[in-house]
Amino acid sequence: MTARDWAELLRISALFTVPGDALAGAAAAGRRPDRSTALAMGASLCLYEAGMALNDWADRDEDAVDRPHRPIPSGRITPRAALTAAGALTAAGLALAARAGRPALGVATGVAATVWAYDLRLKHTPAGPAAMAAARGLDLALGAVATGAGPGRARPARTGLTAAALPACLLGAHTYAVTTVSRHEAQGGSTGAPLAALAAVAAVGGAVVGERPAPVRGGAVRPPRAAPARLLLTALTGAYLRTAARPLAHAALNPSPPLTQRAVGSGIRAMIPLQAALAARAGAAGSALAVMGLVPLARALSRKVSPT
Repeated sequence: MTARDWAELLRISALFTVPGDALAGAAAAGRRPDRSTALAMGASLCLYEAGMALNDWADRDEDAVDRPHRPIPSGRITPRAALTAAGALTAAGLALAARAGRPALGVATGVAATVWAYDLRLKHTPAGPAAMAAARGLDLALGAVATGAGPGRARPARTGLTAAALPACLLGAHTYAVTTVSRHEAQGGSTGAPLAALAAVAAVGGAVVGERPAPVRGGAVRPPRAAPARLLLTALTGAYLRTAARPLAHAALNPSPPLTQRAVGSGIRAMIPLQAALAARAGAAGSALAVMGLVPLARALSRKVSPT
């Protein structure tokens, strides 16, 4: 078992799509990233990688037919090692979340439960895409409830959850669309799934770039965004649409396995500009730009290790 084998099993090129969840969640809650945000980010990374290891363990018989080159069916990593890694990473993720406070641990437990349920039971059922969407939305909510809520700074968890509701739903909708397409990446042949995902991506982009509803506090109306903020939000939303939409259109026109796999990989990478756009939408331009800094890293690593 080499480092490259583990990198392939854990799909480390997709790992760069995870930190933006916590930063977008913190932005949605109106808080600056802090130590608890970093803990939530670490928890998210561990739980994501636990899901990757568990996914290959659960699919080892299917992969022996469809993807014999994967680390487990090819014999490069044993099933026992993959399952042990999934358990250890889940425990590490929950431990990091616990250090960010009880509300963060509660949300992280929901993420872990959803991930395990998806990989072991729900993946090949109609509920599979919804489970993946829920896991991703909860991961964003984890950043919202953790930020600013460390020891001695407790605040109601529902405050962060309420603030994160819309961005979590938008991220979840994108995840649902990509997961639906991924069900056909081995055999191809589906035109409807990429077309539906393309429509979902367009709807998510439209919702992100739209103006936030005015708060009802004291009857005050939120002023329009300043031109630079509006420009940044538009540019980030455009990057999201450009990353996700074109490969989906290609897969709809020619639903072959290679083009379907490319659409799924691009859909996964498109989460980064989507997270950045959600952070910019909440007024956190610094977090948005920091998230976008992960794009070239994800693109470069995806050439060596497939994210799907």
